[in-house]
Amino acid sequence: MAEENNVKDADELEKEHFVRIVNAFKYYRLYSLNRIRNTERYYDELPDHHRSIIPNFRDHLSKVRNCIETNFHLIKLIIQNTEHMFENKNHGPVENGAICMLQGEEGLRKHPPTSYDMDRVKTTLKQFVRDWSESGRNERASCYDPVIREIRRRFPPQMCDPSTVFVLVPGAGLGRLAYELAKLGYSCQGNEWSLFMLFASNFVLNKCREANAHKLYPWIHQWINNKTSSDQIEPISFPDVNPADLPANSNFSMAAGDFLEVYTEPNSWDCVATVFFIDTAHNIISYVETIWRILKPGGFWVNLGPLLYHFSDMPNESSIELSYDDVRQVILQYGFQFEKEETGVKTTYTQNPRSMLQYQYDSVFFVARKPA
Repeated sequence: MAEENNVKDADELEKEHFVRIVNAFKYYRLYSLNRIRNTERYYDELPDHHRSIIPNFRDHLSKVRNCIETNFHLIKLIIQNTEHMFENKNHGPVENGAICMLQGEEGLRKHPPTSYDMDRVKTTLKQFVRDWSESGRNERASCYDPVIREIRRRFPPQMCDPSTVFVLVPGAGLGRLAYELAKLGYSCQGNEWSLFMLFASNFVLNKCREANAHKLYPWIHQWINNKTSSDQIEPISFPDVNPADLPANSNFSMAAGDFLEVYTEPNSWDCVATVFFIDTAHNIISYVETIWRILKPGGFWVNLGPLLYHFSDMPNESSIELSYDDVRQVILQYGFQFEKEETGVKTTYTQNPRSMLQYQYDSVFFVARKPA
């Protein structure tokens, strides 16, 4: 009976989480327009002679408002029918139960999502730039191309059948790296835990069937470090390719769930490719341990990214933050052999190329082998 209650509690918690994320997307319009209203209110309080110096400012806010409406139209497409996204779950609203998806703007006003969830919505929109737009080409080149080159080097298509090489991409985001590997013929699975990313990746991979069919304004929430007002309302089109354009015999999939819980089968993958992923762990040692376990003897782990440690400063979250030297020792302790290692690899993550502030990571890139 206790076990049955625990399963029920887990299902309820999962449904609550699902509904919370959907409501965060639904709140996007209200959240964004509130920011505009606050700015307009302060603009109106300026002295007349100050407002006269920037007569086009209100017009700019009107353009931003129109961009918000375009983004929200896209968001509605993204979350459409999400309750049926997972074959083994139905996350539809429970009208007479304890959990109910908030209906209408009034319900969202009374119970607004957290600032953290709204930041995740904005980050998800910028992921379309990184993974599926022409504007993200340079970022993909610095982050994905080195990984793809190493996988092709270790499993050259001219010397093996790529379809027999099983590649796992944890933390796949919107799926572009996994897609590119599948396009090369490898049997590739992307894994993602975040429902924000899963909703968006489901939309682009399963609903988009034409290149550049959608428009998005990814930078409208950046109110600082803009060289020109037009930079803030610069649109991008996506996807830059038709995601359906895969070889007929492609083996490509996306799996939802916690990496540590989903992948437990020993010796099952030829290659694990991690890009900006290993620092998403509460305990990075558990990631190394799992990668060691699931790799086949002779298999390769290809990694690129920094050590941001996503949970390090989050309230009510625990995290252990190791230096790269310590992480390296952990990797060696488990038995991996480094075949390639570079530090100081210049990379960015959803970087606005027009911004006056540019973040750049000195990432680590390595190829480690599990001995045969």
